[in-house]
Amino acid sequence: MKKIFVVSFISAGYFLNAQSISNSPYATYGIGDVKYDNTIETASMGGISTAYISDFTSSFNFANPANNSNFELTSIRLEATNENNYFKTNYNDTKSTKHSTYLSNIALAFPLSSKVKMGLSYQPYSSKSYDILNTQTLEDGTVYGNRFKGSGTLNTAQAAVSYKINQQFAVGLRANLYFGNLYDLNEFTSSKADLINGYETKNSIKNFNFTLGGSYQSLNTRTDKKFTIGATATFGNTRNTTTDYTNSTYRYTDLAQTTKDNVSIIEEKNTSSKNILPLQASIGVGYGSENHWFFSGQLDYKKGEDISYFGKTFNFQDTYRISAGGWYLPNYNNFRNYFSRVIYRYGAFYERGNLKLDGTSINKFGISGGVVLPFKTSSITRMSGLELGVEVGKRGTLKNNLINQNYINLRVGFNFADKWFRKNLYN
Repeated sequence: MKKIFVVSFISAGYFLNAQSISNSPYATYGIGDVKYDNTIETASMGGISTAYISDFTSSFNFANPANNSNFELTSIRLEATNENNYFKTNYNDTKSTKHSTYLSNIALAFPLSSKVKMGLSYQPYSSKSYDILNTQTLEDGTVYGNRFKGSGTLNTAQAAVSYKINQQFAVGLRANLYFGNLYDLNEFTSSKADLINGYETKNSIKNFNFTLGGSYQSLNTRTDKKFTIGATATFGNTRNTTTDYTNSTYRYTDLAQTTKDNVSIIEEKNTSSKNILPLQASIGVGYGSENHWFFSGQLDYKKGEDISYFGKTFNFQDTYRISAGGWYLPNYNNFRNYFSRVIYRYGAFYERGNLKLDGTSINKFGISGGVVLPFKTSSITRMSGLELGVEVGKRGTLKNNLINQNYINLRVGFNFADKWFRKNLYN
């Protein structure tokens, strides 16, 4: 059985790297739509994770690697996301929808000792998948077209280690590797011209950085009430991101527009950047009752950066995100009523986005919820089960002919937890 899970873990990683993910037109800027942290556990609670220390022995926290004091079992998680986006703009009263289903997370975590825990994770970090065509017809009948296309996925692989100093304090470190290729293409066409003028951008990304986390938790053993504080910082970018620009004219030889002919290069440029993954920090506080309920608030910050876009520098503003959420477990000892042993999650968030177009910030807010449906043989000390989550939200605005995006994200996953990789004390 364990070999089957390991093979499934490797196969899922290969599929995750090859999949295509659709997203918002706002993905045209920078590195696209950022998906991480896309775990069901975090997303179902509005994004809170910095001060969240799970009461259960089967849940590993990658967002703040310090928050794994209670983790004791080997855990394998497989998760998928279904995104449903609904777009509207006052420009020509245009409406459209986009749907996408993809493998959003695979993770393996295990304890090395009573104080040291380790986890490995693989997720899509951001993606581009858009195709926008604007046309204009002049009085003389000439039709001009301006087309924007983008594709590619930026993935992240992580290795996290946590160390429990004592009953109150813990620290953790996560190493993050980002890799992938992102493509953008802007084409100009005219009904009176025989050739297409295309400006192509290719970002080849291989970046490495670290996330440092710390946490403090005080537990009143008499009342089972607990208070938690957590903080993280992501820093230390290494290796440059290479961007290749090609300005050329050509024509397509097929209807699918995949094969070019009569290509003439006008200009080629190559640049590098270290700012594509900027400084990030987070702080959170939480309060709850052991094995019964928990509530947390969190503030995230991401420093603005400059990104080269079609040969020009585009400025991103600082990002702030406020999240609140938690979970509730009615009665884990009630084996007569199954739904008393179900964990219910809830949350909400507001984010000032890094994009500012025509003086308008592209902000985002949403509410979320989810459940953990434990397997029949699961107990409070060995929590395995089916995880379901939903997030409903809004991004953007109709002002200044911009795009309003409403979305519903559905998530499903499995967490298999058991006591693996431990030496037997007796034969």
